[in-house]
Amino acid sequence: MACTTILVGKKASYDGSTIVARNEDCPNGEFTPKRFAVVQASEQPRRYTSVIGHLTIELPDDPMRYTSLPNALHNEGIWAAAGVNEANVGMSATETITSNVRVLAADPLVPYQPAKGAPNSPAYAPEVPGGIGEEDIVTLVLPYIHTAREGVLRLGALLERYGTYEMNGIAFHDAEEIWWLETIGGHHWMARRVPDDCYVTMPNQLGIDRFDLADAEGDGREHLCSADLRAFIAKHHLDVTSRSDTGMGMGGERPDEFNPRLVFGSASDADHVYNTPRAWSIQRFLNPRTHSWDGPHADFTPESDDIPWCQRPERLLTVEDVKYALSLHYQGTPYDPYGRPGSPDLRGLYRPIGINRTSQLSATQIRGDLPASIRALQWIAFGSNPFNAFVPLFANVDRAPAYFSTTNEEVSTESFYWANRLIGALADAQYGAALPHIERYQEAVVAQACAVLLAAEREGTSCEEANERVAQLVRKETDDVLGKVLFEASMGMRNSFSRSDN
Repeated sequence: MACTTILVGKKASYDGSTIVARNEDCPNGEFTPKRFAVVQASEQPRRYTSVIGHLTIELPDDPMRYTSLPNALHNEGIWAAAGVNEANVGMSATETITSNVRVLAADPLVPYQPAKGAPNSPAYAPEVPGGIGEEDIVTLVLPYIHTAREGVLRLGALLERYGTYEMNGIAFHDAEEIWWLETIGGHHWMARRVPDDCYVTMPNQLGIDRFDLADAEGDGREHLCSADLRAFIAKHHLDVTSRSDTGMGMGGERPDEFNPRLVFGSASDADHVYNTPRAWSIQRFLNPRTHSWDGPHADFTPESDDIPWCQRPERLLTVEDVKYALSLHYQGTPYDPYGRPGSPDLRGLYRPIGINRTSQLSATQIRGDLPASIRALQWIAFGSNPFNAFVPLFANVDRAPAYFSTTNEEVSTESFYWANRLIGALADAQYGAALPHIERYQEAVVAQACAVLLAAEREGTSCEEANERVAQLVRKETDDVLGKVLFEASMGMRNSFSRSDN
């Protein structure tokens, strides 16, 4: 699944919250309808069977309620995507990442193998379940964890036992910490705590660029991993960095430090068009003066393999910054598909972050200075990010507003998902004319919705009631902007003619 992730530590955010945000993008040629849901403990399965992997797992009998953004159609499983549980722990799964053939040969992925031949025949071979994947991970982990670190350890144990059929990155956070876990081959994994004063960018590539095995094998303050990761690296000669005479000598400042990108990751031609340009674009926006990003003497270009995994931002970051970053299409560069500068062959050269096939964007925000009942927000947006609105909702709720939760296969403006799909398609066709309407819409939704939540926090209004009020105002603004962009798109139709009968 093609996605882009941003993680913001508590000392890098404007209000001391931890923020985990991710675009969930469909593969090319697909659009997956999504909805916002609240899963009660009584609705959580005690025996879970995946659709893609055909794997059955017994689950604990003490789940917590949690929010999620599942597929509206369950033909491929749940795909819960992102949410917050009632312990105010958030999770986003997953960012599809890359690896290399050395890793995949040493620890192969675990795909589902269908049965072969007719039952009771000599050639019959029963089906072999696959490992766990993006379809499953939130459902298997989020209802059972009370801290971000617990999330890493629970998922790590599941990966070691069942394996995975794909390479993935997963984020966990609570009010104090954010942890980022990356799978390595079929059964191995590593996780690093995000520095509190930094943000992280993840564009569909194995991203961690420094790892301390001694810490992971010891106290685990900042790093965690599979118990046998050191032996796995040594046995299969995965270290391609320059060696020293002591310890593992894996190219870091200390013998036990190494760069996982060089050991487990990739740096292909496809990465340079599809992945690294997105990290370059976000960090160029959030750290414009820290490095030189443009021109022949740039520190980093869209195709640089050493763009940092994490950076200290030049100023404290807001949720609006996160939304804008995850909507970027290379504004201000020759690569903007909507832009005029540069030559036509450069426009659209690199894969935008704000792409047409985004299903949903979720940002979970855990605000440690507020009471537990209102500590967590889940921001949601559906459809293509340059044209949609980001909606904040209280996460500690028992039900979701129908406008956000009722998405069907049929296209309907009764659904926030489908309304935003329509807005994006119409606005894209008349970008210049529609953009002022889109900008006013995006600003109005965030300002009005945040005002509702602030009033609820101040007055003690129930979280469900506040979310319903947000849904009402969002629908009003969405219907209004849909009418405006429909008008602009209609006026721009190619069969128009200036002369009329009036």
